[in-house]
Amino acid sequence: MNMTVYRDADASLEVLRGKNMAVLGFGSQGHAHALNLKDSGMQVCVGLRPESASRAKAQAAGLLVKDLPEAVEWADVVMMLIPDQHQQRVYEEAVAPHLQAGNTLAFAHGFNIHYGQISPPENVDVIMIAPKSPGHMVRRLFQQGVGTPCLIAVHQDYSGRAKETALAWARGIGGTRAGVIETTFKDETETDLFGEQAVLCGGSGELIKTGFEVLVEAGYPPELAYFECLHEMKLIVDLYYEGGLAWMNESVSDTAEYGGLTRGKRVITAATKKAMQQILKEVQDGTFAREWIRENRQGQPVLQSLRRESANDPIEKVGKMLRRMMPWLNEKKEEK
Repeated sequence: MNMTVYRDADASLEVLRGKNMAVLGFGSQGHAHALNLKDSGMQVCVGLRPESASRAKAQAAGLLVKDLPEAVEWADVVMMLIPDQHQQRVYEEAVAPHLQAGNTLAFAHGFNIHYGQISPPENVDVIMIAPKSPGHMVRRLFQQGVGTPCLIAVHQDYSGRAKETALAWARGIGGTRAGVIETTFKDETETDLFGEQAVLCGGSGELIKTGFEVLVEAGYPPELAYFECLHEMKLIVDLYYEGGLAWMNESVSDTAEYGGLTRGKRVITAATKKAMQQILKEVQDGTFAREWIRENRQGQPVLQSLRRESANDPIEKVGKMLRRMMPWLNEKKEEK
């Protein structure tokens, strides 16, 4: 399938020139979008709760800060960059009453639109601009004169120019420097959730912990198990990131390549794939979304319990001690 990649020449900042843009939230993505748009010459404000600890940070960065309802009233384009679990409440209380016909409502993830938690009026555009990188990288790469690849999507095109607006926003945050791909709210949401659960956060984390346990239970020092199963994972992931699976195999030793190619499928089996397919089904049919919405309405009891359990896992205790040997890691965390 041929996929169109949009670049700077395909997007015009003039689409947004003279318009007011409100970024709701000033976390990882919020600070990057707001500051990059400001540096691109756009009229931007940050919408925050009166008691938000981020107000001082946003003001210190030279950004206009308004209360959420005021920001929406002021804006022509409103970008929702607050956590998924809070978006519905904020939308109903502070956004919906102040949207005007012809406004644009934007998202960086399709969860609340795709699963019907937010139902915008018919007289606004609804778009998505989703950088494929954490916010600190979106900001850093922009400042370096390059950019982060982005996805865009149009859920509702009231004006007839919704895609132009999405591309302009993507250009304003640096996305078209790297390349922008068009998708749908459905595909972005479902692939994003599946990737997080089955591979990136869930699958990789459990693989690391299980490998650590196997070595420790076999009598090996936990420090060695940590280095081999967690610490060195970054080396491999960086190779994947730079050049894909083949580049990783080309870069490691022949011993590592042969061992991985002959043994990997004994770990990730047909049963693993079947479990992944079930996880995808739960994403597609809304089972996970309903579970996550219910979890938040109940005050996140399961999540809090799992966080405590994870924090007390032996691999975390060993890792905390070993990371003291690597002070540069704290410097990297502070950058975020």
